[in-house]
Amino acid sequence: MRGMFITIEGGEGAGKTTMMDRMVEWLVARGRKVVRTREPGGTELAEKLREILLDRNTVGLSGQAELLLMFASRAQHLAEVIRPALDRGETVLCDRFTDATWAYQGGGRGLPVEDIATLERLVHGDLQPDLTLLLDLPVAQGLHRASRRGVADRFEEESSGFFSRVRQAYRERAASAPERFAVVDASGTVEQVWSQVEVILQQRVSS
Repeated sequence: MRGMFITIEGGEGAGKTTMMDRMVEWLVARGRKVVRTREPGGTELAEKLREILLDRNTVGLSGQAELLLMFASRAQHLAEVIRPALDRGETVLCDRFTDATWAYQGGGRGLPVEDIATLERLVHGDLQPDLTLLLDLPVAQGLHRASRRGVADRFEEESSGFFSRVRQAYRERAASAPERFAVVDASGTVEQVWSQVEVILQQRVSS
């Protein structure tokens, strides 16, 4: 029996890591074997590509090159981690997936949607997450939260306009696939956000 593929998405400072921690605990407590991973990253090769993509010293990287690196990382991640875990019947919980590419490279960078769609078909075909949680909050609040984490990465140094486009792209993705997405108001306290996430898990994840 194929495992369940759950992704968590959101802009900077949305609180994905905190919610991931709680989701793992919730799933394990209900007897699920969980593989926790992230994008870009998740494998040795993909983590090296992550370093390049997030490094503030990576200068002059074209939008197209960035897009291709994201999908190269994803192809390895799928082959080495995600597909094998799903085939074993395990639950894969991933911090970002292709929806992030639509939001950041598509919405934020303005790259052609046709290019993203082509690469999506090439790299993972009809494999989509069974459930995607979108942690949504105002851009200014998210950037304020992110600023408290320390040194910004290459993406976090982008303009507020960039992140407004990212947020809009995420919301449009969620609206286009309501059967897969669950939008969470991430502007409140950790407990307020978790209470929403837990309800979604109770409704969408069978024990």
